[in-house]
This record gives sequence, structure tokens and C-alpha cells, in this order.
Amino acid sequence: MRISLLTQIMIAFIIAVVAGVIAGPAMQAVQPLGDLFLRLIKFIIVPLVLTSLVVGVAGTGDLKKLGRMGGKTILYYLVTTAIAVTLGLVIGNLFSPGTGLAITEPESKVEYQEAPGLVATLLGIIPTNPVAALVEGNMLQIIFFAIFLGLGITLVGEKGVPVYRFFEGLAEVMYKITSIVMRVAPLGVFGLIAPTVGSYGVSILLPLMKVILAVAIGCLLHALITYSAAVKLFAAISPVRFFKGIGPASLVAFSTCSSSGTLPVTIRNTEENLGVSKRVGSFVLPLGATVNMDGTALYQGVCVLFVAQFFGYDLTLVQQLMVVLTATLASIGTAGVPGAGLLMLTMVLTSVQLPLEGIALIAGIDRILDMFRTAVNVTGDASAAVVVAASEGELKRGRAAAVGSSS
Repeated sequence: MRISLLTQIMIAFIIAVVAGVIAGPAMQAVQPLGDLFLRLIKFIIVPLVLTSLVVGVAGTGDLKKLGRMGGKTILYYLVTTAIAVTLGLVIGNLFSPGTGLAITEPESKVEYQEAPGLVATLLGIIPTNPVAALVEGNMLQIIFFAIFLGLGITLVGEKGVPVYRFFEGLAEVMYKITSIVMRVAPLGVFGLIAPTVGSYGVSILLPLMKVILAVAIGCLLHALITYSAAVKLFAAISPVRFFKGIGPASLVAFSTCSSSGTLPVTIRNTEENLGVSKRVGSFVLPLGATVNMDGTALYQGVCVLFVAQFFGYDLTLVQQLMVVLTATLASIGTAGVPGAGLLMLTMVLTSVQLPLEGIALIAGIDRILDMFRTAVNVTGDASAAVVVAASEGELKRGRAAAVGSSS
């Protein structure tokens, strides 16, 4: 009997945790396996997104439909992000992770990093050099270029058919390469998780265990409640089927801490396991990998209250509502900016006049927190793809039912 990819990855994950606990820092020796897997999935991201999106847009040739899909996608991302940061604040109030914490106050100063404004972000979507956007992996600019390239192919008509066939063929080649790369996913997950577990001793984790638990439980609740309700109500898909279908991508995201790096796996899982059409998946998922930050927003809510409690500040209801607003808008405003999580946190702390030195408190465990929030980010992207596909009549029910066989 053939073992599914999800089962293989879960087995590798469990073995990596056990090996990391037993061997400790010595597990750094297997880090090259993780680095190899990361490089393999990163090298297919740009051509996969470009070709699949060009084919999807050229196949539709309907600007109104693309606008409708874009509106639904952004609305879904904003709503779920607002829910996530609100849940983070609720969890932070319940757990009180910063109350009575016996650790030394950090002396290092953290400078405020200003994110680009909304206008600058929107202008930044338009590439001045499409080739440079492809080289740099600027996902929003690649999406913009691919959409217009697909529309141009459609408008040209018969003369554009050879170009369409080229991208269609290249897209199929990239999907096949993705399938090949995924065969080494279990080894990659082992190479990423084992060194991480081995590097974090109990002495580092215990003082801040309440923060870790608060973020982990919040992420789990957000996925189980928000995404389950969304796919059930708007797409009539069983939550069990949804989480099983997106499971491999969620585990890869947990291991790599990279939404963009997980993108090829996310696209493959949503299309093959959940029945999302290539047209919807190639549009919604790259956009989500860049701008959707549900897990990061939830993390903001928990960390803001943690910092406030540690320094003895009592945030009012109005201030907490300000956190919700700032974190939601920041998730779009920091799109495509390296270190977006840090940018978001500095912006949110500043919005309620909390000390930026609080960021240094969680720096030691940020890698662990990043694993939880990235897994939720990717799962949220997939739920959006399912919901938008269902609303557009592009969700293949039969393929979604066969989730177990294709993974």
C-alpha cells in the first residue's frame, strides 16, 4: 500500500522532533537536507506562478471576472485577518503571558521601522522592469505582469495562440517538476525541524512558554473555527477534507516559515486535493502568500498584550480596537516587505504607545512562533482559494472528494 505524502511528512516531522530532543545541537548536521529542499521549492516558484497565472487569465479573457475575483479575495483576507488579531487579543487577555514574568528587561534598543504607505505599496505593484521583478521574485509585480500578459494574449486573438500554447506547455512542465520535488519533502521537513528542535533547550523555552502556548492555541482555534466555518458555509466542503487536503502544505509551511517558499506545494494541494481550478488557484494563492497574514496578525495581538503586561501597561478597550485596526491594515501595507512580521509589530506597538524594547523579549523564541503563524497563513490562503473558487463555480467537487488518493 502506498503511503500518502501527508503521512510521510507527518512521520518525518515526528522523527525529527524526537531526534532533536535526544541529539540536541548535534542535529545541525542534517541542516543541509532542509536547505536542499528549500532551494528546490524556491527555484520553481517564479516560473510556476507566472505560467499558471498567464494561462488562467488568457483562458478567461474577462476583465470583469478578474476584478470580481480580486475583490472577493481581498475582502476575505481582510475579514479573516481582523478576526485573527481579535482572537489574538482575546487569547492574550485570557493567558496574561506577560504578567509576573521573571526575566531581565532587555537593554537593546529597537528602532521603529516605518512601512511604506498604502499609495507607495499600490504603486510598487506595477513593475518598471518585468524581467527584474522575475529575477527578484517580487510576487505582486509578477502577478501584475502575468495578468496583463494573459489579457494581451486574449486581445491579440489568433496571433496570440502560439504564445498561449507556450505558457500552457511550460505550466504543465512546472507542475510535473513540482510533483518530483515533493517526493523529497519528508527529507526536507526532517532537515528543517530536527536542527530547530535541537537548538532550543528547555531553559530557553520555559520562561516564555505561556507566550508560545498562547500563540499556538490561538492559531489552532483560528484554523479550526474560522477556516472550518468558511469552507463549510461558502464552499460546502467538510473541514476534515479541507485540512487533510491542505495538510502537506501546512506542514511544509510550519517547517520552512515561508509562505512564498511553500507556494508551489499550496498550489498543488488546493488544485489536486481540493478541486480548486488553476485559474482561481494561480491568482488567489500568490496574492495570499504576499498579503495574507492571519497567523502573523494573531501573533501581533498576543505579543502586544504580552509587552503591555510585562511593562505594566493596562490597554483600554479603545487601544485594543486600535490594535485590531492597525494590524489588519498593516497586513496589506507591509506586503512584499522583508521582515514584514517585525514591521507589523513595530507599527502596532507604536500605535498604542508601547515600548519597542518589548520586541527583544520574544526575539529568542520568534523562530518557534514563526512556525505556527506561517502554517496558519498558508492554511488561510488555501481556504480563500476554496471559497473564491466555489463562489465562481470553479470548484471541482469530484476531485475534492478524492483527496486521499492524490496526496
